[in-house]
Amino acid sequence: MRLPAFLSARLSPRIAALALAASLLGLSACSSGPVRRVSEPTASIQQLSVRADGQWDVQLRLQNYSSVPMRFDRTALALAFDNGPAARLDLQPGIDIGPESADVVNATLAPLPAGRARIAGALADGHGLSYTLSGSIDATPQDGKQKSWTIKRESALSPVPGLPGALR
Repeated sequence: MRLPAFLSARLSPRIAALALAASLLGLSACSSGPVRRVSEPTASIQQLSVRADGQWDVQLRLQNYSSVPMRFDRTALALAFDNGPAARLDLQPGIDIGPESADVVNATLAPLPAGRARIAGALADGHGLSYTLSGSIDATPQDGKQKSWTIKRESALSPVPGLPGALR
C-alpha cells in the first residue's frame, strides 16, 4: 500500500496504516444505528358499506409513516360530508403497525341522519362524495411515550361497481 507523501514523510508505513485503521474503527463505533424518526400518522376510509339496518361498516385505514413500529391506541375522529357531520369514529384499535406501513380497522357506526341521507343520495345517483376526517389519533412509538396527533384528512368515496351499498 502506497501512502500519500505527507504521511510517508512523517510516519512509517506500518504506523500510518495502523493509525488509519484505528480512525476508521473509531468512526464506525460512533454510529448509532438506523435513524429513529417518528412522524404524524394519518387515517382514511378504505371502504364504507351501508348495512340493511342503516348502520355503516367502515374500514378505517391507519397509516404509520414513522421509521419505527407504532401502537395505535385511540381514534377520536369526526366524519363529515359536504353537507356537514355524518358520524364519529371513536375507536380503540389497539393494533401495532410496522414502520412505514398501514393496517385496516373495522368498525360499525350509527350515522347521523344527515350522513345517512347523503350516502343514500350518492348511492342512488351512482356518484361519489367528498369527505373529511378530523380529530385526533393517539399512538405510541416503540420504546416511546404515547402522543396525540391532530389530523384533518380530505378525500373522496365512490360507489363500488358490483358491490351494492359500498363506497371506496
